[in-house]
Amino acid sequence: MTLRSPWPSGPWPPRCGERRRLRVSPASRDVVGKQRVAVLARRGKFFVAEPFFGPGPRLVVSRDRQTAVGDLVVVRPGAGRNGRPGGRATIARRLGRSDVARDVIEGLMVDRGLPRRFDPAVEREAREASAGLARSDDSLRLGAGRRDLRSLPTFTVDPVSARDFDDAISASDEGDGVRRVWVHIADVSAYVRFGSLLDREAYRRATSVYVPGAVEPMLPGALSNNACSLVPGQDRLAVTVEMVIDGERVRQPSFYRSVIRSDERLDYDRVNRIFAGRGRGTGVWGPGLASAREAAAALATRRGAQGALEIDSAEPEFEFDERGDVVAVEPVEQTESHRMIEHLMIAANEQVARLLTSRRVPTLYRVHERPDGIAAERLIDQLASLGVPTPPVPRGHITPQQAADLIGQASQMLERWTAAHGGRGRRALTSLVLRSLKQAYYDQRNRGHAGLQLASYCHFTSPIRRYPDLICHRALLATLEGEEPTPEASWVAAAGPWCSGREREAMSMERDADDIARCFLLERRVFAAGDPDEVFEGEIVGLAGAGAFVAFGPRAEFEGMLPVRRLRGDWWELNEEGTMLVGTRRGGAMRLGDAVQVRIAAIDAPRGRVDLLPGGED
Repeated sequence: MTLRSPWPSGPWPPRCGERRRLRVSPASRDVVGKQRVAVLARRGKFFVAEPFFGPGPRLVVSRDRQTAVGDLVVVRPGAGRNGRPGGRATIARRLGRSDVARDVIEGLMVDRGLPRRFDPAVEREAREASAGLARSDDSLRLGAGRRDLRSLPTFTVDPVSARDFDDAISASDEGDGVRRVWVHIADVSAYVRFGSLLDREAYRRATSVYVPGAVEPMLPGALSNNACSLVPGQDRLAVTVEMVIDGERVRQPSFYRSVIRSDERLDYDRVNRIFAGRGRGTGVWGPGLASAREAAAALATRRGAQGALEIDSAEPEFEFDERGDVVAVEPVEQTESHRMIEHLMIAANEQVARLLTSRRVPTLYRVHERPDGIAAERLIDQLASLGVPTPPVPRGHITPQQAADLIGQASQMLERWTAAHGGRGRRALTSLVLRSLKQAYYDQRNRGHAGLQLASYCHFTSPIRRYPDLICHRALLATLEGEEPTPEASWVAAAGPWCSGREREAMSMERDADDIARCFLLERRVFAAGDPDEVFEGEIVGLAGAGAFVAFGPRAEFEGMLPVRRLRGDWWELNEEGTMLVGTRRGGAMRLGDAVQVRIAAIDAPRGRVDLLPGGED
C-alpha cells in the first residue's frame, strides 16, 4: 500500500469556499488584510501604529482602553473603496511593551508569520490521539511487533531548559570492546496519522522554532510536551534502533517499535560532572551511561579517521526575569556530553538511511553535497593568509571528494590550532570553514553527506520537532512487515524543498531573535553601568568592505559593526582573501581573530543591531 498525497495542488490548497471574493488592486494587495506588528504612538490628536520591524506606512488607529502609547500591537490595515487601503486600521491584539525583550521577540515571531497558536480542531485531535493510546492496555500497545523494553535501563540527556525529549539511550558492555546501544526515538507516527488535520498542520509548520524565552512547536503541547515526550517514569511509545558497536564499527543494526520507560532525565551539565568525577551515576542507568560514553568515543575515532568536519560552536542561552527582560546570557559550549549524544544520534541516522537506501523506500535524505574545488582552495588560501596550518593541496584539478577531504582535514587542524592558542580566532575561522561548504538540504535522492563523510544519511532522531524525521519514521516502519503504508515518491519529492525552505526561515528567525535578546541585555548593562563611553575588549569575527564585525563583552557575548568610516588616519580595503582590512597609506592591518577595543555608538534593539566606535577615541 502506498500513501497518496492529500494535497494534490501543493502543500496547502485552500478548501472550497475559502477564496476571497474581494477584488484587490496589485498596488494594495500587500497592504489590505495583512496583519502587521507596530508600536502605538501619538501624533497630534491621532493615535498611529508605526511599523516596528521594518519600513511601511504609518496607520491611523482607534485606541481602546487596553492599549497605551509604547505598546506593541498587531494591526490590520483597513480597506476603503474597491479594496484599496483606507480608513482606520484595527488593533487585532496587544503583544506587550516595545521596551520589553520577551514582548519584542514575540512580535518578531508574529511579524514573520508564525501563528503562535494551534487551531482548536488540531488541538482537539492531538488530545484525542494522546488519550486514546493512553487508555490502551498493554496487549494493544504491544501489538504489531512492538517490543517491551520497559525493564531496560534507559536515560535521556538534554539541555536543562528542554521540555520535549525526542530521544533516549540504553547501553550495555558485552566485553572485548563490544557494546550494545539502543537509541529510542519517540514514535510520533503512532499519534500523527498521515493526512489528518494534525499531520497537515505539522507539515505546514515543518519544524519547531526555538527563540530566547519561547518556542513555536511543530506539534501541540498535548503531544510535544506530554504523550510523545520521553519523560522519566512514564511508559512511552518509541521506535528503537539497536546497534552492536564493535570497536569503531557498527554491526547488526535492527529496527522495531517499542515501549520504553526512561529511568532518569539527565542534562548535559550533570553528565559532564559525572564524566569529570565530580558527580556520581549511581542509578540503574549508571552502567549504561558509561557504556554509551565508550561507544560514542569509538564512533568519534571512526569519524575523525573518515575526515569528518570538526566544528565546535557555542549556542547562547538567555535568562529572563518575571517582567520579560533579559538579565543574563550563557554561551553553551559543546562538551563531551553533547558529543556523546551527537555521535550516537549520527550512528542511528546513518543506519536508518542505509536501510532505506537498500530497500529503495521513498524518504527524505539529509543531503550535504561535496564542495567545489575552488571553494576548498580559497579556504586554504584564507587560512594560510592568517598563519593557520593547512593540509597540502592536491596538484591539478581538485575533485569534489578531494575538496571534501581537504576541508575536513583543514577543520581538524584548525580545531587543534585554536585550542593551542586559547581559542583565539575560533569563531571567525570556523565561519570561514562553514562558508566554504554547500548548504545542507532535504531531498528524496540520496546524494550523501559530505560534512559527515557518509554515503547515506537522514534525519530520524527528532520527529517531535522536524517533519522530515516523521517522514523517515513512516518510511522505516513501511519496511517492517508493512506496519505503515509506503510514502508516495512524488509526495516525498515535493516535501523536500518545502521542509528545506521552512528550516532556513526558522534558522533566520532564531538568529535574529538571538541578536534582539543580546541588544536588550547590552542596553541593560550599559544603563546599569552608567558609562556610555565604556571601552570593551573585543575580537574581530567577520570582515566586509564596509567594516569589521566585532564580538565583545566579558565572554564575547555581544557583537557589533565597526565601520571603516570610523577608523581615522587611513584608507582601509579588504584583501583578496577577505581575511583582513589593509591600510593603504600606513600599511596597517585588521585581521580575523585580532583583538580590538571598541565603544558603543548606538543600539537598535528591534533590529538586533549594534554600531561601534574604536576604543579610546574621542
